[in-house]
Amino acid sequence: MRIYTRSGDKGLTSLVYGQRVPKNHLRVEAYGTCDEANSAIGLAVSVLGNKEWEGKQDFLDQLHRVQTILFHVGAELSTPMDKEVYWKLKQSHIDEMEKQIDNWHEELEPLNNFILPSGHLASSALHNARTIVRRAERIVVGLDEEIENKLVLSYLNRLSDFLFVAARYVNKKLGGQEQGLHVDLTK
Repeated sequence: MRIYTRSGDKGLTSLVYGQRVPKNHLRVEAYGTCDEANSAIGLAVSVLGNKEWEGKQDFLDQLHRVQTILFHVGAELSTPMDKEVYWKLKQSHIDEMEKQIDNWHEELEPLNNFILPSGHLASSALHNARTIVRRAERIVVGLDEEIENKLVLSYLNRLSDFLFVAARYVNKKLGGQEQGLHVDLTK
């Protein structure tokens, strides 16, 4: 099977079940942005490949789980509303993520101010993924009438929190320095 089909050469793509839509359709933007976020998470995983710390495998397992669910969220977003979704996001997926956020957060220093995305390269990649997820969330808000499963929006909202805490957790484990907003802007 060839990787290229030429079927998108005129600016159209297929949703699940074959409906053709323009490549800039909000639904395509939504699942494409989820894919983009998934790639940024994958970059963080790759950067962490040769790093070692206690609990690293559990951390990577959590990222892999999120990547898998995010892939399926993209598939759910690419399914027209009047069609059956083969996999559906559940509240338990959000609950599971919240539990992990709380677990990591307990190990972190409290924040006294906003922080800039910085520190370890993997932390920065997770912050990048977080901002991409926020964009996906904004796009999904625009699709509200076309999204049957309203948990998708909640999941994306929570995922950005998860990635924020994961980025801070990586900095803690690998000695990355968080930079706060303490620059004098009057100069």
